[in-house]
Amino acid sequence: MRDLSAGQVPPRVFYGWFVVAGAFAVTFVGFGCAYTFSAFLESLQRDFAASRGSVSLVFSLAGFLYFGLGILSGPLADRWGSRRLSVIGMLLVGLGLWFAGLARTLGEVYVAYGLGVGLGIGCSYVPAVGAVQRWFLKRRGFASGLAVSGIGVGTLIMPPLAAYLIALLGWRHAYLLLGVLAAVVGVGMAMMIENDPRDRGLSPDGEPLRPAAVNAETAPGFSVREAIRTRRFLGLYAACLACSFGLFVPFVHLIPYALDHGVPRSLAVLLLGAVGVGSTAGRFFLGSLADKLGRESSLLLMFVGMAVALLSWVFATAYWGMVAFALAYGVCYGGFVAILPALVMDYFGGRQVSSIIGVLYTSVAFGTLVGPSAAGFAFDLKHSYTLPILAGAATNAIAVLIMRGVAASTPRTPVSTTRP
Repeated sequence: MRDLSAGQVPPRVFYGWFVVAGAFAVTFVGFGCAYTFSAFLESLQRDFAASRGSVSLVFSLAGFLYFGLGILSGPLADRWGSRRLSVIGMLLVGLGLWFAGLARTLGEVYVAYGLGVGLGIGCSYVPAVGAVQRWFLKRRGFASGLAVSGIGVGTLIMPPLAAYLIALLGWRHAYLLLGVLAAVVGVGMAMMIENDPRDRGLSPDGEPLRPAAVNAETAPGFSVREAIRTRRFLGLYAACLACSFGLFVPFVHLIPYALDHGVPRSLAVLLLGAVGVGSTAGRFFLGSLADKLGRESSLLLMFVGMAVALLSWVFATAYWGMVAFALAYGVCYGGFVAILPALVMDYFGGRQVSSIIGVLYTSVAFGTLVGPSAAGFAFDLKHSYTLPILAGAATNAIAVLIMRGVAASTPRTPVSTTRP
């Protein structure tokens, strides 16, 4: 345990907010760079003479890895600390983007982008977000939303930046520059992340640590083995799996969809920025609102919102309709990402929260592997996105039904401070 009097941050500046800043930067850099993929899709398709489905598979493979690897990075973060995993992850993201810019075949892009970006985010995301949960109790939803709002801000800033770099320098040099940015900014900010407030002699929210807690070997809550056997976990896993089949289809195909409908490229790329605006608002405001309304019911509303938004996308053939869809979808997607880790902490406590979040995110990994690439192959066959969009809306509706069952079986009081 660190001595706060020995040159540490004064108690009036709660270090948990620095942890939030580090996690914000990790999500900004990692997902911001990953979500530039839609801006690169047409260039990759043209230069490698590839189908839209085969190029979309690059993102799907990366997404599968960065969500699926949470099952490994979560336990490693619980054992080795979140900072180390986050730093390694940011280095891998930078290297993956750099080598994607040097790729000479689409297969090399699969390896560089898929392994580099996929492994990098997989190493850093769950540890960074899991660390934030331990530092807060009363404002956990707000802090979690603020941390993952880096994804929304990254989605707002990075795709237009990538499109500008592609137009100015070509897609290869754009990837090289993004790789340098990811390594420098990501690694530097990841150094701010710390695993547990008890290491600084504090309880969550900055309260002084009680003597009994100082000597505690583990935080209260469930082990991974105990958590995954509960009905709550199984229902949450099934809901996230169903939702994830359509979750990332807009991130890959919204720009191509707009271009297919005659929208100029300069405007089409701004649609992902609109998703980012909505996502940032959703993470920031809905995370805080969920603290008051209840995170369980709030997550259910996010599934409803994403289903309705995806359904509206089918009818969005004019540009401003696409903007409205992007904003609405972004809000609900952002709320989903902000609320989910905090709800896991509510359900299962902080004992192995990073590990439990990592296991839960494997559900999203499987859906991400299938959804965006299947949408691309469906377009190759039918030259239309109608079927995959409707499928995404339907799977979110299924997630609503599953989550209602989870809510009906959940005790009215959270279990985050009790051992089973």
